[in-house]
Amino acid sequence: AYRVSVKTGGSITIPCRYDQKYKTHVKYLCKIDYLQRCSTVVRTYPPKSTDKASISDDINQLTVTVTMTDLEPVDSGRYWCAVEMNVGQNVMTEWFRLSVTPRTPELYVDQQEVTGVEGESVIVNCYYSDTGNRKWCRIGGSVSCMVGNSGTLDGTSVTLQQTADATRSNVLTVTMSGLKMDNTGWYRCRVGDLMMPVHITVRRQTTTQSTTTVTTTQAPTTEQSSFSPTAEPVQTDNTVQGPEGGKEKDTMSSIDLKVLLIPLGMLVVVIAGVLVTTFIEPHSLNTLRGRTFFYLPKIGNAVLFLLCTIIAVVKFRAN
Repeated sequence: AYRVSVKTGGSITIPCRYDQKYKTHVKYLCKIDYLQRCSTVVRTYPPKSTDKASISDDINQLTVTVTMTDLEPVDSGRYWCAVEMNVGQNVMTEWFRLSVTPRTPELYVDQQEVTGVEGESVIVNCYYSDTGNRKWCRIGGSVSCMVGNSGTLDGTSVTLQQTADATRSNVLTVTMSGLKMDNTGWYRCRVGDLMMPVHITVRRQTTTQSTTTVTTTQAPTTEQSSFSPTAEPVQTDNTVQGPEGGKEKDTMSSIDLKVLLIPLGMLVVVIAGVLVTTFIEPHSLNTLRGRTFFYLPKIGNAVLFLLCTIIAVVKFRAN
């Protein structure tokens, strides 16, 4: 048995474990009155909720969870988590004492639902004013508690740090590192006979971020963001960056020279052929005129082609 402290108007969620053989049975929460009778507050069937309470049954974890809201001092008292039997007396699985106070609760946490990411850490702060042994326990088939200020719980590294807070009295900080998927479940922060349940949900990494390292010799300026480095712009020209920062153009120059030499050589060959066949060999005047008119257009075309090539190369180099 344990005590739970809640502030007036607040809420509390309590997990109750049960045996495997009760998986298919109806579970319920009841409050013990002054006549030692247990009056049902809420049950899994029917109904599953009331104005101030709700219940859910996780048969895979063998845990029934009860949530009570808008609590008032009149709600203080002893409560039983129970299993309804078809034949014979109902089975009481565990009980707790609820204390609703207008003052600061004796033991409380920031929130009862905490979410972490696989491989990372979660931190739970337990605020308390009472004295007694401080523990962090896992609620499972067999309750296991953290002993000492550091160690492991279900294979996960756990550290407990006790500090004093001016406004919240004493603080027990629980850090669970290197979370695993099977760390998902219910835990208890305990101080003496006080208890506060905390449910931790471990989620897988949903996205994988790839990091690209950009090396630059340029000194950062005040205009650049401190958390978003800017990479150098990608070169879009046809030059090659040299080891000392200069631009090498030897390759482009050799290509340009080849482009010019090819049509120039063709033109020289054509002109030489014309001279040989026209003026060196003996021909009649009519034959000489005919050949001259035949070769002149071809020479003109060759010259025009050479000029166009030169212009194209000049423009290409200018860009």
